[in-house]
Amino acid sequence: MFITIIFINTLMHQKFILASSSKSRYKILKNAGLNFIQKKPNCNEEDIKKTINRKTKPEIFAKKLSYEKARSVSRQKPYANKIVLGCDTVIYHNGKILDKVNSIEKAKKKIRSLSGKTHLIVSGLTICLNGSKIWENYEKTNVKIRKLNNSEINTYLKKTGKQILSSVGCYQIESLGPNIIESIKGDYFNVMGLPLFNLLDYLYSKK
Repeated sequence: MFITIIFINTLMHQKFILASSSKSRYKILKNAGLNFIQKKPNCNEEDIKKTINRKTKPEIFAKKLSYEKARSVSRQKPYANKIVLGCDTVIYHNGKILDKVNSIEKAKKKIRSLSGKTHLIVSGLTICLNGSKIWENYEKTNVKIRKLNNSEINTYLKKTGKQILSSVGCYQIESLGPNIIESIKGDYFNVMGLPLFNLLDYLYSKK
């Protein structure tokens, strides 16, 4: 109960730590009026992924990564007794978790595979205090990509440029993503990278 009170007071009124270098996650929390600072996690995400079975349920995969991110910051001395929020987002399609691609040609192939279909966005959330997990949750959102021909895909990628390769799904909902997205069922913020409603629902349910 005591830890829960500290957690709520910190997230609602005092500074907490966002264990992420993501600009999108920063923007989501900032626009929500939460008081925090941003710190890059001290862990190798790719190495962590290698320790997780790729057939693992996407919510377990995402929660594991969010935990490792939060813990890596929470264990550092400067952040002793500080609440640390970790988050990780994965895309699940055709029974597997997708990875980022490293070229425009591979991006074209990925978008073709998603064209006209629905895929799942899954985000894990973890709160750590002094290296220990005190809360975790996850959120799922369905995203359907419009049926696209090669010309439409080429035009889209010409507009986005290589920066789109930083996104697993090769789209950003807050930018040019709506040009290829047909519909979203679930939390819009989850598609951006952090399920804000999930987090706020927990906070306000404990007040």
